[in-house]
Amino acid sequence: MRQLSQLCLSLILVSALSGCQSVNYYQQAAGGQLSLWWNSQPIDELLQDPETPEALRRKLELVQRLRVFARDDLALPVGDTFSDFVSLDQPYVVYNLMVAPEFSLTPRQWCYPFVGCQSYRGYFHLEDARAARERYLADGDDTFLGGVTAYSTLGWFDDPVHTGFTQLPDDRMAALMFHELAHKQLYVANDTRFNESFATAVELEGLKRWLQATGQPEQYARTRARLRRRGETLALIEQSAQQLGALYAQQDTLDIAELRRRKQALLDELKTRYGELEATWGEPGPMAGVIEQVNNAVLGLFRQYNGDVPAFRQLLADTGGDFQAFYEQVERLSEAPADVRRQRLDALGQAFDEDL
Repeated sequence: MRQLSQLCLSLILVSALSGCQSVNYYQQAAGGQLSLWWNSQPIDELLQDPETPEALRRKLELVQRLRVFARDDLALPVGDTFSDFVSLDQPYVVYNLMVAPEFSLTPRQWCYPFVGCQSYRGYFHLEDARAARERYLADGDDTFLGGVTAYSTLGWFDDPVHTGFTQLPDDRMAALMFHELAHKQLYVANDTRFNESFATAVELEGLKRWLQATGQPEQYARTRARLRRRGETLALIEQSAQQLGALYAQQDTLDIAELRRRKQALLDELKTRYGELEATWGEPGPMAGVIEQVNNAVLGLFRQYNGDVPAFRQLLADTGGDFQAFYEQVERLSEAPADVRRQRLDALGQAFDEDL
């Protein structure tokens, strides 16, 4: 019955659209989502099945413990989310396309029924994502195409766990589950940076508490080190973003060739500085594998997911670490006008204590 209702809603979403490109996009989205539902199996049944591989069994048992922890310790609305499992035939569940104009750091947005506008477009098949990317490249836009391990349907449906989760190390799987459940807790239409930064803050604090609760001090120390590296990377990127923003403001006075030359010089400088920073860490950092293709879309992606994380972490600290009180404060903030919300987040970010 649950799958039937989900199928009906998916068909309604597709039929409500007009235009060939919109119909094609939503058909692939609905088809991909339906494939996840039809191929899902209850985790309880898999754990009772003696044929379930031992490695998968251990991961699914961990999923169940993490669901309880998320509900009881992080006050997240777990419900039946992550109670089913799907085996994927590809490394990522979806591929997200980010697009930004050649001389702008503001990502392009796409608007969808019910959820508002977002700064990315998801495709279940890589060939579809690549075809869409080519259209924007032909227009001269900056693009970034990246595989996504998980996504949230924002509480509309009960999202399953899949092999994208279970192939991760335990701590990364825990963080991913907390992140996606945070989207179910709160989502603001038309503000991708707010949504992703909020979910990332919940993910980070949730992982911290999970590692502490399960007696993994060494893993927690490594997590703290990753947090510091993420903060240093964000500071570096924000500095480059300011320089690029100042350059792009001169579009009316500089010719295109000069704009492109200066833009590339600033991006090359960012690559160099990030490489020097990463060398001090002795291991790959948050931009590993991406920094060489850095452009406006890549910068937009990193800032969307990390730009307001310090602000949300500070707000959680201001509420005494009480997640329920934190969610109430975040909801009030989400209801404020966009400019007021931005001012408040900027103030919280400036007050952020790195030792939190």
